[in-house]
Amino acid sequence: MELFIIRTGDDYIRVLEDGYRVCGMDKASVFPMERLDQAEAHVRELEGSQYPEVRLRRLLITETSFERKHI
Repeated sequence: MELFIIRTGDDYIRVLEDGYRVCGMDKASVFPMERLDQAEAHVRELEGSQYPEVRLRRLLITETSFERKHI
């Protein structure tokens, strides 16, 4: 699966109805390929704002089996 995420410095951006918030990866807004134009529009809006080094990044997610092993 391929998703897009907006970074600012070492943090991420969460898109809210009333603006943007800096957050960790677990709270960041993600965009599928079909919403790439929307993600790029957010990046353009954020460029030159108080958020440093705004850039769009690609996330590649792979699903694999998992089994917790007790030690």
